[in-house]
Amino acid sequence: MLSKLWVLAYRDLGRNPRRTIMTMIAVALGLALLIVMNGYIAGVMDGVLQNGIRLKTGHLQIRASSYNETDLSLQGKDLLSEPALVAARASALADVQAATPVLWVGGVLATSSDAIGLQISGIEPASSLYDPIRTALVAGDFLTADDRSGILLGRRLADELGLAVGRNVSLTVVDADGQAAEGSFTVCGLFNTGIPSYDEGTVLMPLAKAQAFAHADKRASAIIILLHNEAATDRVAAALQTSNAQVLTWRDLNQLILQTLESSLAFYTIMDGVVILIVAVIIANTLLMAVFERIRELGILSALGMKGRHLTQMLLLEATCLGLVGIAIGLVLGLSGVAYLTYVGIPIGNMASVTGNSLALGSTIYARFVPGTFAGLAFATLLIILLAALYPAWYAARLEPVEALRG
Repeated sequence: MLSKLWVLAYRDLGRNPRRTIMTMIAVALGLALLIVMNGYIAGVMDGVLQNGIRLKTGHLQIRASSYNETDLSLQGKDLLSEPALVAARASALADVQAATPVLWVGGVLATSSDAIGLQISGIEPASSLYDPIRTALVAGDFLTADDRSGILLGRRLADELGLAVGRNVSLTVVDADGQAAEGSFTVCGLFNTGIPSYDEGTVLMPLAKAQAFAHADKRASAIIILLHNEAATDRVAAALQTSNAQVLTWRDLNQLILQTLESSLAFYTIMDGVVILIVAVIIANTLLMAVFERIRELGILSALGMKGRHLTQMLLLEATCLGLVGIAIGLVLGLSGVAYLTYVGIPIGNMASVTGNSLALGSTIYARFVPGTFAGLAFATLLIILLAALYPAWYAARLEPVEALRG
């Protein structure tokens, strides 16, 4: 019986090919839109998070228990007193790719015509943690550990201040003693990471020079740790936990990004539901119109002995055909769109800087393949289509043969 119902369903869909094709296209475009939209949002959020981990936070940070990042404190009690030993201990763990001390200092960079407040980072230039900066160098040379006057700037910051490699600038900080300390430095290199918020607000100098300049002795603000595998975060954090220091994971360090992600996912889940419901209404309308057009035929089938459940199954098979073909086309279109956005991306240029320093949004936004989400969207589309077909199928099953034959 089922095979006969398939034949009837196929024949009925072919009676009005224009309507059938338009319905399939509606399903395909709806699903394609959902796939591209979800792939795009996943790419944006994952990109922001990974950029933040790669350039700013690392997977883990070890700080003094009293250290507060917003204050950029240089007080001895707020800094790590033996950062080299702590970094060496972390580096000895098999899951750790790099562990290096850093000193953060708030300061003002001034030229003869302008000044800007920013964060100065004292780093260990030889650490592999800074390979992304090293490869992003667009002019000049990278820092060396014994450099006492060189600094690295983002190219965007340099362009804003009219600076170039070899130019001298003035840096002023409030040191660990609470006194203003001013020094003259030379721009030894410019980098362009493609993250405007980072390139516009970061100055890098060797750790030893930063410690001397800020009178921080040999202390550091934190140990930044990069892992081979993000999944090892909790295991490494537990191994490094001590009573006199705090160990922060990438989740702790990127709470704003994760909260934004959760809010965005809730919003886009609603959007997904709206698009799927629109597709469902189109399917229901198509099948209901088909029922009205075939009332006399359905009456004849009922009079010949076809039961109501068979009519219901036939309508559901028609909906299944419309849904499966539409979903197949939608998957091809949607995945093609995601592939384009994944490998080519959408350049947004300076618009990325509107997010400020809190989100490391790149100047080009890429999508990301999330197979589980795409499969879930396809399944949800088919399920909603079948649910939408229940009313036309129920209506057809309730038709009385005599009334149906009268039209």
